[in-house]
Order: sequence, then structure tokens, then C-alpha cells
Amino acid sequence: MHQFALIGKSLKHSFSPDYFKKKFQQEGLNNMIYSAQELSDITDLPAWLRANEQIKGFNVTIPYKQSVCKYIDQLYGPAAGLNIVNTVVVERNVPDFDGQKIPGMFLKGFNTDIYGFKESIKPLMRPWFERALILGTGASAGSVAYVLYKLGVDTLFVSRSPEGEQEIGYEDINEHVIKFHPLIINTSPIGQFPNNEELVNIPYEFITDKHLLYDLIYNPDETAFLREGRERGAMVHNGFSMLVMQADQSLRTWLNAIQ
Repeated sequence: MHQFALIGKSLKHSFSPDYFKKKFQQEGLNNMIYSAQELSDITDLPAWLRANEQIKGFNVTIPYKQSVCKYIDQLYGPAAGLNIVNTVVVERNVPDFDGQKIPGMFLKGFNTDIYGFKESIKPLMRPWFERALILGTGASAGSVAYVLYKLGVDTLFVSRSPEGEQEIGYEDINEHVIKFHPLIINTSPIGQFPNNEELVNIPYEFITDKHLLYDLIYNPDETAFLREGRERGAMVHNGFSMLVMQADQSLRTWLNAIQ
């Protein structure tokens, strides 16, 4: 039996366990199971892997997408440059070697969030989407910025504690900023269930039908951020399609590893 899992800090409302259970059934992968494992700290990872010898791979969510990298022996693709990982392959019974992070194991790190976001936003792109505001500066913001860079879009981060030339504070967002950044992407948890009415603090009165508001949140289906955009004629999109696409890419990564 091949076991896979999701690790994170708070997973009560996670999409992944039910999705992968149904996906395994649809694909006839009867030798695969998936579960959620809350870790109080990323330092608990080695002990959890040792105690669960059937784990062949796992997904990583908030807040461990960056800190998990200290246990990864090799990073692949964009994960190597960003040090942001959401999918891990676990190889076991590996001889010890210098620099090995967890004795007896070799962990391979991938970033399928990048694939999911890229494939979900490409159909929504418009010729005038030359600049984007990224709300938040966490791991997800890094993945989003990487995709937009590859698509030729200039990005500006918005942070509660801005640092450097590529970040501004929420209080700095004015009509000019909104007008010249028609693509606005929320990577923060503001508005996520159960805080459905919590609203990202930007001046929505300057949003027009030339804007796209994209929220990485998928629960609720329409966050207050998206509702404010829709009411002003903007195109809006939640994070569900990205979530499904990154999950399917994770599965392909695991299947390639265990074949």
C-alpha cells in the first residue's frame, strides 16, 4: 500500500483528503491512500516519517512550504530557485551519505503550485495585464510572482510591513496604483472560511471592468474580495481550479516516482 499525506498546521477544512480519495477511486489506484497530518512544528517531520514507513510522498501547506526545504535533499524545477515546496517524494532505505537530511531517506521537493496557478490564469490573461499587485508576501506569493514573471507581467507586492522597492503597504494603494495594476491577486488568508466577511483593505472604488481580481482562496467560493470586484464589473476568479491542477500534478509526480 502506498500512503500519501498533507502536512500543515491547521487542516480541519482541507480540500486534499477528500479530493485524493475520489481521484484514486476514479483512476483505479486502489493501492493508494491519502490522509492529513497536522504538525505543530516542521521539526516534527523526521519523527513522523520514521513512524509512518508507508509514506511515499506528501503535500505541504501553510505554514511549512519554505521551512520544509531544510529537510529536502534535492529540489527540482522552480522549487530550486524559490526554495518553496508543496510536493515531496520520499525514497526510503537509502544509504547514508554526507549532507543527507534524514538518515535512510532521500526527499525530493517540487512546486506544483506554480503549474496550477499558471494553467489556471493563462485563459484569463488580457493584453493590458502588464502589471500586477500581489497581496501578501508569503510562499504562495512567491509562486505567483514566478509565474507572472514568466508571463511577462511586472509585479508589485503589498505587505503589512513592506520592505524594499518591490513592496508597498496597503495604505499606499491609491487610484493610480489600482489603475496601473489591472491584475490583483490575493495570496493572503484574509476572507478565508470561517472569516468569510473579512475584506482585504484596498480602495475598491477604483476597480473597473478592465480588472481581474484573482483570489487563491477557494473556501468560500466567493470571498468578500471577489464580491467587491464583481460588483464593480471586474472579472473574478477563485483558487479552486489552481488547487485541482496542482493536486493532479502532485499525483503525476508521485506516480512517476513509484513506477
